[in-house]
Amino acid sequence: MKTVKSILILAVAVGTASFTTKAIMEKVSVKTSSITWTGKKVTGKHVGTIDLKDGFFTMEGDNITGGEFHIDMTSIECTDLSGDSKGQLEGHLKSDDFFGVDNYPTAKLVITNAVKKGNTYKVTGDLTIKKTTEPVTFELERAGSNFSTVLTIDRSKYDVRYGSGSFFDNLGDKTIYDDFTLDINLSI
Repeated sequence: MKTVKSILILAVAVGTASFTTKAIMEKVSVKTSSITWTGKKVTGKHVGTIDLKDGFFTMEGDNITGGEFHIDMTSIECTDLSGDSKGQLEGHLKSDDFFGVDNYPTAKLVITNAVKKGNTYKVTGDLTIKKTTEPVTFELERAGSNFSTVLTIDRSKYDVRYGSGSFFDNLGDKTIYDDFTLDINLSI
């Protein structure tokens, strides 16, 4: 009887352990990941890149349960201009008119929830730019060890007001739209 009881306890323990998945941290490769930004204005648009400083997903099997990513705001680069125009735009984006990188050198995204459906996750998180944190929701596609999304951000929510028609009247063709996009590709 004692042996049967021990075997039953062992069987329950092994059965329970097989259904329990341990969360692991999957670091993102900074070298093989990329972030491309696009900002639009009445008279056109600009595109460029920004570097991922570090990041990770918390995973339980194939399910994302969390994560945290830091973006190096000092690395903002414009790729559609050259020469003085390129330097002027990059300097302006890094200034207090826009992202104030001297005071806020990093932005942060913390994943708080992710629901998987096929190869797509509906992700909810908190994005911090400058001193402001706002909730964001987006779809993240997975293909093997690669994750991608296009994240649309309303800069006016993060106190980035320069040239915004939401805050200033009569800007005309000098208006810069509040929404900008980040085309994000991450590799683990």
